[in-house]
Amino acid sequence: MTALAAKKTNQIVALFVNNMAKDTIQKLKDSGLKGRGGANFPTWRKWQAVKNATASQKYIICNASESEPLVFKDGYLLERYPQEVINGLKIALKTIEQSSGYLYLSKDYFARFGSALKNLIGNLPITFFAKPDGYMAGEETALLNAIEGKRPEPRIKPPYPTQVALWGKPTLINNVETFYWVSKIAQDEYQGHRFYSIEGAAANKGVFELPETNIVKQILEKTNNWPNFDFFCQVGGGAVGEILLPQELDHPIKGMGSIIIFNKNETNVYQLMRNWAEFFQQNNCDQCAPCREGFFHLKEILEQASDNLSASHRSTLDDIFAALQKTALCSLGRLAAVPFQTALKKLF
Repeated sequence: MTALAAKKTNQIVALFVNNMAKDTIQKLKDSGLKGRGGANFPTWRKWQAVKNATASQKYIICNASESEPLVFKDGYLLERYPQEVINGLKIALKTIEQSSGYLYLSKDYFARFGSALKNLIGNLPITFFAKPDGYMAGEETALLNAIEGKRPEPRIKPPYPTQVALWGKPTLINNVETFYWVSKIAQDEYQGHRFYSIEGAAANKGVFELPETNIVKQILEKTNNWPNFDFFCQVGGGAVGEILLPQELDHPIKGMGSIIIFNKNETNVYQLMRNWAEFFQQNNCDQCAPCREGFFHLKEILEQASDNLSASHRSTLDDIFAALQKTALCSLGRLAAVPFQTALKKLF
């Protein structure tokens, strides 16, 4: 790009950012955009809460940690559409007065995209922060502790980040894809689409943009990924995603837009569950007993039982799952039971 073309592009970006900031919240509300990080919460409500909060300083965080196994759509956006992501951050800075930002990147994304993103950010009040190792450091309140130099473990809510968060101040936290769509809404280019990552035993792996109303079956068919073998899917992430059978793929994906395909005849489901248990046992933050003890015993049972869970094993597992869902400190701990429960119910 020539210097003249780059200058013209920057002028256009500045114009639509300024125009968008005048009525951002209403545009976000009219669009119906919901957060793409997993919680599926209306984006405009978060922005409105932080904008309305009384504080001399506020913060905006783009969560680019993307810690869920086999989920990579945010990395795809940072590689191909970094300008749009940064434009979304610019709009947030314009909309929420007295604010400064953080770009919270996984170490891999920091190494791969940090230099290009810094060039796009220029002298904006946005600080780069490399996420510490560990899955839980990507949880929205754990990342607050990480930035503050504390152990990256989830905080008890309430208070919610929109009220009291980074350095005790109101904080807006959205993920990469959410900020991307904010920039598209600013340009009147949002048509209710979202990005889906497809992995596993897929013929055409990758990231695809499709309407958010598409059911899972349509997504697989439109991307040439409907298997010609007996299969099942894990939808919503490679760790906390639920197991769905072919006849259950008649609804849209909420939250994290990921689909992982498994060949049923070539997948050892016991080993798959042991892999999940190993992942959670190694990556939970150890802050609360349900996760700290629960994942240890879950892994132990699955290893001892080998490929033959007894009725007694299943009863103990049910107790562990109930403890996680009812008493785990954070939503990630509460969701961790989902893949095991759905696999045990549908695949045996």
